[in-house]
Amino acid sequence: MKILEKGFTDIEIDPSLDLFAEIEQLKKEKNAIILAHYYQEPDIQDVADYIGDSLGLAQQAEQTNADLIVFAGVHFMAETAKILNPSKKVLLPDLNAGCSLADSAPTELFRAFKAKHPDHLVVSYINCTAEIKALSDIICTSGNAVKIIESIPQDQPILFAPDKNLGTYLNKISGRNMLLWNGACMVHEIFSLEKITKLKIRHPQAKLIAHPECEDAILRIADYIGSTTQLLKYTKSDSSNEYIVATETGILHQMQQDNPLKTFIPAPPTNNCACNDCPHMKLNTLEKLYLCMKYESPEITMDETLRLAAKKPMDRMLAISRAAGLLG
Repeated sequence: MKILEKGFTDIEIDPSLDLFAEIEQLKKEKNAIILAHYYQEPDIQDVADYIGDSLGLAQQAEQTNADLIVFAGVHFMAETAKILNPSKKVLLPDLNAGCSLADSAPTELFRAFKAKHPDHLVVSYINCTAEIKALSDIICTSGNAVKIIESIPQDQPILFAPDKNLGTYLNKISGRNMLLWNGACMVHEIFSLEKITKLKIRHPQAKLIAHPECEDAILRIADYIGSTTQLLKYTKSDSSNEYIVATETGILHQMQQDNPLKTFIPAPPTNNCACNDCPHMKLNTLEKLYLCMKYESPEITMDETLRLAAKKPMDRMLAISRAAGLLG
């Protein structure tokens, strides 16, 4: 068996293996914790120790007593865990699980853009690389972004990166005029306003709920806007029985589990696919998760100077979030 830099070669797994039981056993043997994002496939969500959005996952990564952190998500999320836990081994089932939003902010281009606006405080969405975090003053997530922006004096100019859609939404909510980097998430940019409008006509009782990474045209017709965790909580507390969900389809698994009698319809994209999956998130599979834990590879490593620079704005985010009562 050989392990490549980006992951595993083709390794045959005994089809009779109960991967759920094997993974549970590996957790105990290695004192490991599996952190999974809501956008992961259902099997991974079902075996995870904690499922959440970027804010919750960052908090769990900061607080865990596990020796081994297995991050079922994308690369920047595993990087975040390593930033907060330098002494722990952090694994990612597939190192190719990147992020179109993070990729939309190349380090050198962003560095040059920042240099042109030296008076601006840099607030970066957590969906960015460690290098972009290191160039930032404060990190935010979709769950705490409003509180982060509100914590900054009104007369302080802000450069917001990398998501222009989230930045536009925050400008509307806060009344600010932040300078926005021109980045976006491929998943949240692909929703079709026309198809959603037709879907709402066919389902007049359904509420449209949307992630703030969606384009403004979608957010303007949404009944509720929130982070993945906020969307999930809304479907549990709201009295409606039918929802059109404008975010990555992985969240529907938890929504359906929490609300078995309600109906959840994925918002249609502009392409001909019947779903709206993130191709990066879905690179992780239960088989890769098992192999990753068994062989403790691929591992996330990071230069210590970069880690410390990236940790500073992360610490500021967590401190502001705690003060605002957003963390448990």
